[in-house]
Parts: sequence; structure tokens; C-alpha cells
Amino acid sequence: MVLHELGHFLMAKRFGVEVEEFGIGYPPRIFGKKIKGTIYSLNLLPFGAFVKITGEEERVENSKSFSQKPIWQRSLIILGGVVSFWLVAVIIFSSIAFFWGLPTSIPDDLEYSGNKTEVMAVEIMDNSPAQLAGMKPGDKIMNFNKINQFQEFIKSHQGEEITLTIERGKESLDIDLTPRVSYPQDEGSIGVGLARVANIRYPWYQAPWQGISVAAKQTVAIPIILGNILKKVFQGEEIKGVKLVGPVGIGKMMSESLMQGGVNFLMLLSMISIWLAVFNILPIPALDGGKLLFLGLEKIRGRAINQKIEAKINAVFFTLLLGLMLFVTIKDIIGLL
Repeated sequence: MVLHELGHFLMAKRFGVEVEEFGIGYPPRIFGKKIKGTIYSLNLLPFGAFVKITGEEERVENSKSFSQKPIWQRSLIILGGVVSFWLVAVIIFSSIAFFWGLPTSIPDDLEYSGNKTEVMAVEIMDNSPAQLAGMKPGDKIMNFNKINQFQEFIKSHQGEEITLTIERGKESLDIDLTPRVSYPQDEGSIGVGLARVANIRYPWYQAPWQGISVAAKQTVAIPIILGNILKKVFQGEEIKGVKLVGPVGIGKMMSESLMQGGVNFLMLLSMISIWLAVFNILPIPALDGGKLLFLGLEKIRGRAINQKIEAKINAVFFTLLLGLMLFVTIKDIIGLL
């Protein structure tokens, strides 16, 4: 979130808008220092960061006020935070493509002559043999280079205890499990979603384009995923493999991914950046998307929305979002105990 607010900060400075405060965490304030008209502060509640921009919350009549700038400049200041998240993801993906190689899905029927292909667990179902045995997303199943080979092996050993050798980061582990004879149709015998992958490296002049391409594909995929989740919610269907987490949960995920290797950690970090970018652009008051919505209404109406009404709407939604964050954080902490 610090990078997000930094994006707003830099764009505001770019268009000559006064920034009153750049804070890490939310008040009450622990420490603050004023430099060139801006207070840089450290605050008690560790839920992100904030930027206080003159004229953003209420109309201020001076040339350095946000409210006095053209709509296109105000829109770019708001979008600065979203774009900063997305740029972080692009940079990370580009670096992985150049230095280590991007994990790329390879179809089973494709004969690939480049780097070796591996069968990777990309999803672990709840209460499945794989989860109970300790398998995690990102584990590479050794001794198999095609999904159908592994599936045939599992099918031929249903009801029997088997030992799988997996690679997790730099570790090699043996995991014992028993493939189920009867199982949910969408889970498979051991409850693992699989992908055949190869790490493909790109030269320096292609890596940035690959980074942009991967970030763009993931950005497009997220609204589709959210749409499918909402569809299942309204249809009363069970939602599997989806878990709402807060800062503590994200910290746990990052710690686990780091144990699986630096590339896994960087991939997760870039995905979190994209999810945060998409979430912030949603047309919900108190988020960047909500602010853009109000600017759009101002453009259509030819005059700004009453700032007192806008402030009250934003305050209500901000309180709801903060409450949700507190609830999820407490839930994450309880899950760690």
C-alpha cells in the first residue's frame, strides 16, 4: 500500500498539487517530520499508508489545490496508485523472464525441446489426501514430465499408499499418501490441480514485453475469477479454493512462498500487486475506483458532486472496509494459533 500511495504522491507533485502529509500506517501518529511543506509520518495502525492532498476531501480555492485542477489531471493523480501496483508487477515479471525464466504451461501433447518440463501442483483441495499429506501449491512432482503419466500412475494405485518425491524450492521431500477410490468429481483421486510447466528465459530486449504480457493476462483474468465467484454465490453453490485474507494472511503466504524459493516469492508478490490494483479500481466509494466514479459524474453533470455528501458516502464505505480488514486480520491471527 505504501507504493500505491507513493503513486498518488508523485502524480500530485507532478501536477503541482500540494501534499500535506504522506503517512505510513493510519493515525494516531507516532512520529512526523515536515519537509518542504509535506509531513512525512509514521502511524500506529499498520494497515497501509495514506496521502493527504490539499483540496481532495473539500474544495480549496488556490492554484495548488486538487479541486482546482482539470478533471484529467485529477484522474491521473487517482490512477497513479493503481498504475504503481501494476508497474511493480511488470518489473517483477520482466526480471523473472530475464534472470530465471517464466514458468510457462506446456500442453501434454506438445513435444518441447527446450528446458525440461515438470509437473507442478498449482492447487491443493481442502481435506484432500494431498493436503493432509502436506503438499502445497508450487510443489514440483519429480520423476514425471507429463500430466497424463502422473494421472495414470495415480489411477493404477488407488487405495494403495504411495510415496511421491517433490521439489519445494531447494528441498527434496518424500510425501506419503493414499489416492482415493471414491472422490468428488472436480477434485481427482488425490485432490491436486496440475500443470505441466517449463521455465522459459528471454533475452533482455524481449523480457519487458513478456512482463507486460503476463501482467496484462493476469489483470484480465482477475475480473473473470471474481465474476465466477459472485455467480456461484448468487446461485448458492459451494466455493472451493477461495479464501479471504488480510495483511497477516498475506504475510503468511509470502513467508511460505519464500521457503519454496525466491522465484515463487516474486511471483506471489507480483500477483498480490495486480490483485490490489484491480481491487482499488473497483467503483466502490473510498477506493480509487469510487473517486473516478465521482469524477465521471462530475464530467457528465458539468459540476462537482456536493462534497459533504461525497465525504459522508466515502466515510461510510471506509468504515466498512476498515471493519472488514480488522475482521479478516483477527481471523488470520486465530488461524495461526
